[in-house]
Amino acid sequence: MCPYASAAVFTQQLEHQFGETSPIMEKPCILVIIREKGIYQCLAPCIEKHFTTIFYEIFAQKKEHFADKIHAAFVWGGSLVDHSLLQSLPKLKVVVNGGVGVDHLDIPLINSFGVKVCNTPHVVDNATADIGMSLMLASARKLIQGHNISKYRELELLSESSLGNDVSGATLGIIGMGRIGYKVAKRAKGFDMKILYHNRNRRTEEEEKAVGAVYCEKMEELLRKSDFVMVVVNLSPQTQKLIGAKELAMMKPSGTLINISRGLVVDQDALVDALQRKIIKAAALDVTYPEPLPRDHPLLSFPNVIVLPHMGTLTVETTRVMVERMVTNALAALNGEQPPDEVKI
Repeated sequence: MCPYASAAVFTQQLEHQFGETSPIMEKPCILVIIREKGIYQCLAPCIEKHFTTIFYEIFAQKKEHFADKIHAAFVWGGSLVDHSLLQSLPKLKVVVNGGVGVDHLDIPLINSFGVKVCNTPHVVDNATADIGMSLMLASARKLIQGHNISKYRELELLSESSLGNDVSGATLGIIGMGRIGYKVAKRAKGFDMKILYHNRNRRTEEEEKAVGAVYCEKMEELLRKSDFVMVVVNLSPQTQKLIGAKELAMMKPSGTLINISRGLVVDQDALVDALQRKIIKAAALDVTYPEPLPRDHPLLSFPNVIVLPHMGTLTVETTRVMVERMVTNALAALNGEQPPDEVKI
């Protein structure tokens, strides 16, 4: 994995570039709003080729100095794009999100300032589908437990609790058969799984046959029949806490819940209760609420629960393509062209 290029790396450069007597840079400026460690160093050249990068922590110290120089904002993770920030950036034209989900952005508010919002769809599909399959396999075959046994214990024979479950021949229920859900189904077909799916709109007969998927008009049917339930929906008011106590109670006692959508799609309190009461067997989560979970959160105490730090798209290849797509969208907006991935609501 690439090392980080943090805000500190750019501080002296920016102070020189934007000193009181220095000229305005030829490259347009972007405000980078990212988690504290910064941009991966291997990806920085892709951005710096086209833009002068200003990290939020530097901007916050000298808002009045940078405000009229910033034309675009790149956002990853939790957002600081609020009314106050938008009001302080009179020349801002576009906010580009690294990833598909934009539930953390107030799009109507941003649009009200004449600012476009873009995301990076499609490029994350394969990596996200891969993490879904990885979580299912790791949970079913107890890979984390096996690794810990190898690392911390000296055993000649594995105990009965080390027995996992076959994925091949099992039934996978996919809730949300969009682009990512369909790619999950393609992968699951290679494992000879029986595939059920529930979606707002049914796929064509040809698409269903291609992956051997059977449509469930009612989600309840899918929950009752599936050995593994994978949630792959967008977060919206309609999908918030889509999986709650009622839905978990419909699953098989031997069932595993896998969430690669958004943390808020699953009622985490209900999930903790279902695991404590053995209503379901296990859970594997790439997303939670909040992210990261507090160290003392009950979900982190279960041996039959895998929790990842929302790393579904975190591969070198996907992240590089994502950044390139962000740059493409930003350049289009700044050149007065239609960004290819503008989000409109």
